[in-house]
Amino acid sequence: MVACILPQAALGTFLLMQAYGLSANLMSLGGLAIAIGMLVDAAVVVVENIEAQGTHAQPGVPRLHRIYRAVREVALPVSAGMLVIMIVFLPLLTLQGLEGKLFAPVALTILFALAASLLLSLTVIPVLASLLLPESHAGTPRLVQKMEASYLALLGRALRRERLIGGVAVAALLLAAGVFLQVGKSFMPTLDEGDIIMQIEKLPSVNLQESARLDMAIQRRILEQVPDVRRIVARLGSDELGLDPMGLNETDSFLVLKPRAQWHSANKETLIDALRAATASFPGVNISFTQPIEMRTSEMLSGVRGDVAVKIYGPDSKTLGALAARIVAQLRTLAGSEDVLTTQNSGVQYLQVDIDRVAAARLGLSVEQIQGDLRTLIEGRQAGIVIEGGKRLPLLLRGGEQLQLSADLFGQLRLPMADGPAIALSQVASLRTVDGPVKVERENASRLVVVRANGRGRDLVGFVDEAKALVALQVPLPPGYRIAWGGQFENQQRAAARLALVVPIALALIFLLLYTTLRSIRQTLLVLVNIPFALTGGVYALALTGEYLSVPASVGFIALMGIAVLNGLVMITCFNDLHARGVPVGELVLQGAVRRFRPVMMTACITGLGLVPLLLATGPGSEIQKPLAIVVIGGLLSATVLTLVLMPLLFRRYGVAQPTVPSIALTGAHHAAP
Repeated sequence: MVACILPQAALGTFLLMQAYGLSANLMSLGGLAIAIGMLVDAAVVVVENIEAQGTHAQPGVPRLHRIYRAVREVALPVSAGMLVIMIVFLPLLTLQGLEGKLFAPVALTILFALAASLLLSLTVIPVLASLLLPESHAGTPRLVQKMEASYLALLGRALRRERLIGGVAVAALLLAAGVFLQVGKSFMPTLDEGDIIMQIEKLPSVNLQESARLDMAIQRRILEQVPDVRRIVARLGSDELGLDPMGLNETDSFLVLKPRAQWHSANKETLIDALRAATASFPGVNISFTQPIEMRTSEMLSGVRGDVAVKIYGPDSKTLGALAARIVAQLRTLAGSEDVLTTQNSGVQYLQVDIDRVAAARLGLSVEQIQGDLRTLIEGRQAGIVIEGGKRLPLLLRGGEQLQLSADLFGQLRLPMADGPAIALSQVASLRTVDGPVKVERENASRLVVVRANGRGRDLVGFVDEAKALVALQVPLPPGYRIAWGGQFENQQRAAARLALVVPIALALIFLLLYTTLRSIRQTLLVLVNIPFALTGGVYALALTGEYLSVPASVGFIALMGIAVLNGLVMITCFNDLHARGVPVGELVLQGAVRRFRPVMMTACITGLGLVPLLLATGPGSEIQKPLAIVVIGGLLSATVLTLVLMPLLFRRYGVAQPTVPSIALTGAHHAAP
């Protein structure tokens, strides 16, 4: 009966998503997988209380009245628990940029699913209970009885060794804090897109024919020596629209790979190493490797096709080039650095025209007139408009293309005279060939040069921090020059800063909600203290699997916060119910823990099993979901153990304001009076 809440809640979730204008995608389905365990939690608590009411029912009380009373008793804590989890996931809605587009659907899916689950648990589940649950209590299954007996024995030993258990928990928390500081940080895990882009950069002075010839030679070498590549599609230079400006010395080669089952290489890193070895013998060529989506994402973030972009700003191009060369040399010494290079911005041959002002003045020509005539012959000038086929087309006056290809022809240009025959350009100007830049890049009204690099085998944030320290130490900047660091790590820093601001606000709202529900600051703090202890399992899971602390892993930690708060609230609510009935504290922690053992274990198992497909998935997109699943599954282990073992110990010592001895004395006096 509890299982029927899943398809109903899923249907309600997708209906709400459609009403909100969202469609089901990989991230929203991942959010639904996270919420599976939370979806059934409210239904589990409701059904458990209905069965408990049936077991201890008084004769003559109608069955529907017992079900109504059971649902009414748990309506407040269940609603509070669901609202707590909703508040926990609200910080994801505040993320901006790329991380906001990726994880806002996760948060919305979980919020919609929890809202639908809460509504169904308080309306549909009681109706189904009245129709499907038997009149008489069927008893606890034997397996559950054995598990409860083992848990009760374990809890009894833990209560007798309270200091030892507390010391172990604190030591585990401190150790997790130390491990957390050593875990690498990155924005997003590298997504295996299935194909590879090989970026080829040649000398800037290369012409189109030579650049194409060199590209064909590299492609033939790859197809001969790397059998895992099925075919290659290359793009040289820019298209006519100019949406992706590239020079004739830049080529994007899309390597279409064979199916993974036919690979000779063990993995993609080994394949890239084989590609590097095959192209290493081509001189004067810089080659780097990326992926289609990864390349576009990097371009959108920093304008550079690389994980890290070092932008050097300053007024002089030669000084910028020298600084870029020194930074490249330093970055190549870092562990994990790969494809470190800067744009080759010199070596292009220019034909410089030096006008002889004296000779021009002798012939009655001005420098501005000569420059205007040359601009007309090279760039063109609109001489009028013609109408052709109903369209107005500009009439452009310009010299032939041969003028730009031959210095001799350019020197023989004829300049018109106002009152005489045309003269040759060589009579009033000298021509010489000089080296010049490929392009002059500017950003925010400052010249800049960019150094790009990729990190391999290490976390991106740690790589950037080490690179910053090394460059600051080894490459001092002259006055008027500055460095800016860009890349994907900027998204990680922005997301971390936003979560560091919003998560404490969410915890404050949770504190107010818990206090409103429990009416006790002491018990509210007990629930919140359970959060850091529950997160230790996620930290250990990240460290053991070698994953980095990325935005998906942070989402997993946020989910753990909600699970820890919900389990703690359910446990303490049961303790308070027994305490209100006059049960001594030493006995109520045992009874309440056993009573909540089954729903806590059921929630943890369902959530963990729901994330196993994300943990074991190997297809495209699995890299994003895997850190989230690792954190939640690892954290569920610690959260469940701490909820079932540590929470009863803490409640027995700090949960009630009044000591237990006066209560026992009054009870004894009450029985002794007769």
